[in-house]
Amino acid sequence: MSKRILVVLGHPSSDSFCGALTDTYVKAASEAGHEVRLLNLPALDFDPVLHEGYKEIQTLEPDLLEAQKQILWADHLTFVYPIWWGGIPALLKGFFDRVFLPGFAFKYRSGSAFPDKLLKGRTAHLLVTMDTPPWYYRWFYRMPGLHQMRKTTLEFCGIKPTRTLTFGPILGSKPAQRETWLAQTRAVASR
Repeated sequence: MSKRILVVLGHPSSDSFCGALTDTYVKAASEAGHEVRLLNLPALDFDPVLHEGYKEIQTLEPDLLEAQKQILWADHLTFVYPIWWGGIPALLKGFFDRVFLPGFAFKYRSGSAFPDKLLKGRTAHLLVTMDTPPWYYRWFYRMPGLHQMRKTTLEFCGIKPTRTLTFGPILGSKPAQRETWLAQTRAVASR
């Protein structure tokens, strides 16, 4: 069954292994018959800082208004990003802070500690790079950046993560290893 897929590159450089994963995913998903769009965060013009939190409405830049339209269009999202300092990079965090706002991604209800999930019905893939060996990140660090994305960001808004691929360590990886990771990405995107 064909899907509407929005691929979000959350690395600040398109010329990175995350960029290669993104290109591979977009091409493979398109070839599999899915309608695919790319949201390249480093190319967007926006202030990633939510200056007043939710106390004041901060006007969304045109690129962020368009990003919201793309998210609503998609029934599946794929996020490609690195793990830095155990978590997601500032660019991606700033994107979530500015775009996944109350009234768009979730809505608080009077008398309830749990909000309505306004992006329900969507699924997500996470393609995550790191310089730490993934097994070490999982068992010793307990995957804080993956939990943040899956539980406290995506699931909080109703998006169901269905597949997470972790690639690493990127630092010192050989071309043959990177080709294996790209092949894994093609396989996931082709479904």
